[in-house]
Amino acid sequence: MITLRNVTLRRGTKVVLDQANATINPGEKVGLVGRNGAGKSSLFALLQGKLHEDGGEFSWPRQWQLAQVSQDMPETDQPCTEFVIDGDTRLAAARAAVELAEASDDGEAMAHAYTDLHDAGAHDAPARAQALLLGLGFQVNEVDRPVNSFSGGWRMRLQLARALMCPSDLLMLDEPTNHLDLDALVWLESWLKRYAGTMVVISHDREFLDAITSVTLHIDNAKITRYGGNYSRFEDMRAEALSQQQASFSRQQDKIAHLQKFIARFKAKASKAKQAQSRVKALERMEKIGPVLADAEFTFEFQEPAQLPNPMLSLREASFGYRAEDGSATTIVHDVTRSVLAGQRLGILGANGQGKSTFVKTVARDLALLTGELTEGKGLNIGYFAQQELDVLRPDDTPLEHMIRLARDLSAAGALSGQGTREQDLRNFLGRFQFSGDMVQQAVGSMSGGEKARLVLCMIVWQRPNLLLLDEPTNHLDLATREALAMALNEFEGTVMLVSHDRALLRSVCDEFWLVSHGGIEPFDGDLDDYQRYLLDMAKQKREAVQAAQRAPAAKAVKDEPVVTVAVASPKPVAAAPIAAASAPALAVNPADQRRLEAQRRQQLAQKLKPHKKALADLDQRMASLQTEGAALQQKLLSALPPAELAQIGKRLKGIEDETAAAELRWLELSEQIEAIEAEAD
Repeated sequence: MITLRNVTLRRGTKVVLDQANATINPGEKVGLVGRNGAGKSSLFALLQGKLHEDGGEFSWPRQWQLAQVSQDMPETDQPCTEFVIDGDTRLAAARAAVELAEASDDGEAMAHAYTDLHDAGAHDAPARAQALLLGLGFQVNEVDRPVNSFSGGWRMRLQLARALMCPSDLLMLDEPTNHLDLDALVWLESWLKRYAGTMVVISHDREFLDAITSVTLHIDNAKITRYGGNYSRFEDMRAEALSQQQASFSRQQDKIAHLQKFIARFKAKASKAKQAQSRVKALERMEKIGPVLADAEFTFEFQEPAQLPNPMLSLREASFGYRAEDGSATTIVHDVTRSVLAGQRLGILGANGQGKSTFVKTVARDLALLTGELTEGKGLNIGYFAQQELDVLRPDDTPLEHMIRLARDLSAAGALSGQGTREQDLRNFLGRFQFSGDMVQQAVGSMSGGEKARLVLCMIVWQRPNLLLLDEPTNHLDLATREALAMALNEFEGTVMLVSHDRALLRSVCDEFWLVSHGGIEPFDGDLDDYQRYLLDMAKQKREAVQAAQRAPAAKAVKDEPVVTVAVASPKPVAAAPIAAASAPALAVNPADQRRLEAQRRQQLAQKLKPHKKALADLDQRMASLQTEGAALQQKLLSALPPAELAQIGKRLKGIEDETAAAELRWLELSEQIEAIEAEAD
């Protein structure tokens, strides 16, 4: 188990843990919570061995294998699947041992090395890696793309997949949901529920913590308090404990006041001096109960919009996508005819890559509509929080400079929000979002992600929008700020369109949902629980597709068994005149002629497919034979064998895996050729 006994931990001059005690038992799923700056990341660093305790005793099982998400941005042209497989440290060690054994020509060492390689899961490593990639939102055609061809957020998903690939006793996750869409989050949640080891996670997603944790460690005032239960249970128990503490504090204060009154009244009287002195000593011995000091809450509100056009906007046969520099267009969502009404609370759902952000960007005027019509209501004023909005902030400028520039730009456009534009007015407004004192003059680049997000919210609120387009607004917000955002959105009188993986926010804000799927946008008839089941079904289908496509790693070409190659040749012509007639417009073909033409087409199709299907059947037979041989050899490994024979069996098993991989690859190619021929015939 992991144990902290009277641990003191300092970061610079700040004491983040003071005589702290905590225990984490094997197999527990622990949520680490506390306000920003309380010391969660410092405790994480202690568990990871990056920091050492300044006092007390910290211990954990040294034989445990630790898995964590690297914060480094990977810069490599290695294919995604290989990059993730490299996260399996046990497999990497087994591969290295095989190379050493083969170089030494030691039969016994080779036998052990091949056995360890098989036990490490070399045969299904690509399938396991690709299942992780697909679950985290990558498409089938992306699993072998170079790592450095992806954006920063997707590379962090690769780092997460790499950590999940690693066999571990202790898994440590720091804000794992920040770069995930809702579909990837639901899949990750399902994966972590099945994780058998010990897990410690920092997250500001309430529902995520509720789903995967059974223990909560709360860091407050440099102390750690353990609660048995998930985050919601922790909140209930903490509220009850604080209530009891406040009641005890009040009772003790009444008792102290009574004692002090007695002492003050009788300490000068000789007859009562002894009793007064006794009460003085009782007062000194009394262990003082501290008052409940609640953290200062952050709240804000959206002001009443100046206008509320209805409808806010209308879409008619609209298509959304991107237009390249050469003018060519890539359509992602097409033929959308819908209206957005005043006061609606819309949650925009959809699996990764279906076009949610593209749709929102187009409504926000960041992208041009490809075709169709988008009609805005008179007086429409959009407040847009984009996923990349934090990058739009100028790192060298201060919050005050951002507000001054915003006021100047809106004034030039004749779209002032009605707020005061004097510097003091802007300072006062920033203060409502906890930017006060020297912070208004602090460079944005030196601020935390949460502070940057609050600045973006401040700029949006100042504009008094009547339509809010929020694309993943909670990525950098702590729980308190997320709750403040939910309260502000519920009191907002305008329209909200929200894309978010924060299900607690979606549940509390949205009254209805639109689903972006298969190139269209339709109302989703169900709640978030229904949508989660829909996403899990999609993830299962993707995993099954990968498992069917690759049941063993494709490492080398088949050596012993020749690969069947089929030349796709044109079949012998079977009556040219009817073919020409079939391709030409039919004028008057009687039923008998029609049946004859169809029979000829079926015969031509059968002739084309015959060699492919024959090769496919041969491959099925060969793979079945390889599977039988492999099972027999694996059974043989269970008995005591001389080293030379063990080495020989290990080599043959590896050869069988390679042959099977190449045969399966050829099987897929033939299947695709058959599908293409059948589609062409149709």
